[in-house]
Amino acid sequence: MRQILVTSALPYANGHIHLGHLVEYLQTDIWVRFQKMMGNRCIYICADDTHGTAISISAQKQGISEEELIAEMSEAHQRDFAGFGIEFDNFGSTNSEESREVCHEIWAALRKADMVTEQEIEQLFDIEKGVFLADRFVRGTCPKCESKDQPGDNCGSCGETYTPVDLIDPISTLSGTTPEIRSAKHLFVQIEKLHDFLADWTQSGTLPPESANYLKNFFLNEPLRDWDISRPGPYFGFEIPDSPGNYWYVWYDAPIGYIGSTAQWCAANGEELDDWWKSDKTEIHHFIGKDIQYFHTLFWPAMLKTAGFNLPTKVHIHGFLNVGGEKMSKSRGTFIQAAKYLEHLNPSYLRYYYATRLSSKVEDLDLNPEEFVTKINSDLVGKVVNLASRTAKFIQDVGLSETYPDDGGLFETFAARGEAIAEHYEAGDYSKAMRTIMELADQANPFVESNAPWELRKDADKAQQLQDVCTVALNLFRTLVIYLAPVLPDIARKAGELFGEELTSWDQAQKPLTGVKIAKFQHMMQRVDPKRIGAMIEESKEEEETPEAPAGSWDDTGAHLEKDPIAEEITIDDFFKTDLRVARIVEAKEVPEARKLVQLTLSLGGDERRNVFAGIKSAYEPEDLVGRLVVMVANLAPRKMKFGVSEGMIIASGPGGKDIFLLSPDEGAEPGQRVG
Repeated sequence: MRQILVTSALPYANGHIHLGHLVEYLQTDIWVRFQKMMGNRCIYICADDTHGTAISISAQKQGISEEELIAEMSEAHQRDFAGFGIEFDNFGSTNSEESREVCHEIWAALRKADMVTEQEIEQLFDIEKGVFLADRFVRGTCPKCESKDQPGDNCGSCGETYTPVDLIDPISTLSGTTPEIRSAKHLFVQIEKLHDFLADWTQSGTLPPESANYLKNFFLNEPLRDWDISRPGPYFGFEIPDSPGNYWYVWYDAPIGYIGSTAQWCAANGEELDDWWKSDKTEIHHFIGKDIQYFHTLFWPAMLKTAGFNLPTKVHIHGFLNVGGEKMSKSRGTFIQAAKYLEHLNPSYLRYYYATRLSSKVEDLDLNPEEFVTKINSDLVGKVVNLASRTAKFIQDVGLSETYPDDGGLFETFAARGEAIAEHYEAGDYSKAMRTIMELADQANPFVESNAPWELRKDADKAQQLQDVCTVALNLFRTLVIYLAPVLPDIARKAGELFGEELTSWDQAQKPLTGVKIAKFQHMMQRVDPKRIGAMIEESKEEEETPEAPAGSWDDTGAHLEKDPIAEEITIDDFFKTDLRVARIVEAKEVPEARKLVQLTLSLGGDERRNVFAGIKSAYEPEDLVGRLVVMVANLAPRKMKFGVSEGMIIASGPGGKDIFLLSPDEGAEPGQRVG
């Protein structure tokens, strides 16, 4: 029997769980349930990630303390997870005494190993909010590949790591203003001292091949960058004991939350923490998204190695969730909260659909609504549940046959495939497991069709044949459900009630069930109603709309006027020298050699067309602009550029970067109309 400790990345306590988050937690829950069915001792540990500036800001907005905020969010997170059948052995918080103690222990080990250094560094400071900006509160252009709208720590396009100060045109996400650079004392961990260990460990088979290859680049030419481990106050978190006024950065104590939460579980169950985190008998499996693999595969193992804790046996890394082939979108209603889904749809649907998409590779998943409906209705209702619903009622009074009938080798085939299905689960190749299970279901249904128990029941002389046919069909159903139990625990529970047993062991699929009574068949799963999906998407759109502020409650700051004062006074005659006109964008395309420009063809009505180059590339996709009405300066002298001649200017506001906002006339305006 293996002893396994499993974790998922800790959800941040500043927001609710959505369908993108659930990819990871369902992936993990399925793997844990499978391990328990195999007879292994496996615990699933998680916690809320509760520290950082974002928590303080949210608490201030709500007029509550940080502790109250994280308590409320913990309750909401656990409620959402439970709604999807995700079962943790312990769900803790990084803001716990257990986590604080482990933070101190690992810090003392890092100090003892002489891996901590102190540096005066430049950091972005939000003047309006009065705080130093954590990485997640800065967006800008990647300094390496120049991809727009990247976070403050690493680029989602090229993988480059950096500090927020390195970004081109940084913007504070807290206030929308351009932050200034200020100096502050920071503490760093020198992970380069573990260069050889990390180089070997990342290539040891612990990581997916894609991630191992990605990490090779960090060890080739330059030393590993020192890790900034602290943040100056004010900061919600644990103060560093030997550096008053400085606090551990959230990415230091977040993974330590795995150990802190395990300590809580150990205290509640009479276990020793060292048996789980400092013992060769324990495997540790992390499930994370590809966006945080850098932290989990360089910084985290460096901390564990230095402090004498177990290193991960395996790091399972998944991709992002797309919906209908596109990123989740609040405006389209595809950014769906877990709680909203549960109002409309059966959680088993999502558990199965994700399983059909998850593999051991670091790949993005696509949630296609049409395919979602087809898969559930065809696979689960049409192929699996249908086996029981079409046969159980015929032998409710007599039960299963005393001896298992001749089925032409079907059950033997089903039992033999259990090993391959188990291997797929173990490897995280759930999609392969689901395909194999459905291939078996495709063999079971023709057996029922060809033997037609609904016809046999009409002939009293064929009562034994009817019982035998239904015994075979229900045993094949039972085997399919056992194989699906890690994915569909609710169906396994209902099937167990039908047979009068708990379907909790993988070995149960190896032996047919005979001579037992069958309970009255109860409904197990309805078909997906596409209208419910449509309603969920529509309601998600409504939830993301910004409510209109009541009169007198606007919070308009003077920051923009302070930065860009009103120009010198002009006369009305001066103003009318500028001819502002409504124009329609009839064509928009990128200018590949220009970082900021989009080439627009504007219609002023009739045959009047203008070619205009606009610096809005960072904020708008060209295809989204076609057909839109804008306001243009129509009498501006043409300007010759290396890309062509610009014959006007469109009007926009905003500080730049992603924050550019085209001015558009209200509905009813027409191209060519004068503005003013």
